[in-house]
Amino acid sequence: MTTDLRDELRTLTTEAADASLSDIDTISTLDAARRMNALDRSVPLAVEPCLPAIARAADLIADAFARGGRLVYVGAGTPGRLGVLDASECPPTFGTDPSQVVGVIAGGPVALTTAVEGAEDDEDAAVRDLDDLGLAPEDVVVGISASGRTPYVVAAVREARRRSATTVAVACNADSAAGREADVAIDVVVGPEFIAGSTRLKAGTAQKLVLNMLTTLAMVRSNKTFGNRMVDVRATNDKLVARAFSLVQDITGAADADVSTALSESDGEVKTAVAIILTGSSAEDARTRLSDAGGSLRAVI
Repeated sequence: MTTDLRDELRTLTTEAADASLSDIDTISTLDAARRMNALDRSVPLAVEPCLPAIARAADLIADAFARGGRLVYVGAGTPGRLGVLDASECPPTFGTDPSQVVGVIAGGPVALTTAVEGAEDDEDAAVRDLDDLGLAPEDVVVGISASGRTPYVVAAVREARRRSATTVAVACNADSAAGREADVAIDVVVGPEFIAGSTRLKAGTAQKLVLNMLTTLAMVRSNKTFGNRMVDVRATNDKLVARAFSLVQDITGAADADVSTALSESDGEVKTAVAIILTGSSAEDARTRLSDAGGSLRAVI
């Protein structure tokens, strides 16, 4: 480690040590848990000042989806894993194609479960990974880095911008290096961690909250919900089949038999089943109406 890097790290709040926690190895586990919980309660408050930037980023992502673009998360270590996690939840929750929201982690898939030495410092790998994805101008790249200075992430954001893609940075230090490279900077300053430098803690929680908001709000703007109902859910297991039934019944008020018939005719598509019941149309006509309305169930009914 160079002297310059040591000096740089000393300036980051994510690397700082909270002196009030210097005795946590001498107190009871319950008292330590109380202190940790108190720190965790500060994370949503740290996210609040970033809401305008989060909303702007979500709108940009929704606009990209409307143009056929993708959301690409890029991160190393915990941030990379959080990006992959959020991406993997979109198809079952919102019925999206798995290619629409993609998570890229430094070091590749093996890094999801095993630390890959030096991966976060490999700027060339970031460029190669985006090249392998065929990154295009209509895509949005969200770089995630607790410090905001991770070379792999900063290089990915810079390369995405060079390719005219929209760029967003999510970090946990003010005026982050990644944020300075991005079109939208979301710098959630959570302060020192319970264990100094362990950014899987408050920083990880903050990043998860932000990623939740980015995809959820973008999907709402993309007509993937009806109010707060996940009407594009894919019924891929017994629980989701039951949820699909309940969604159709709750929205339409129809009898069990009518809900079952509509879901059968629509191949389990909640939106289509609701449109069948409330408009009296066939499944084919319901799908056409939904397509013409940009997927908006509210517009159709």
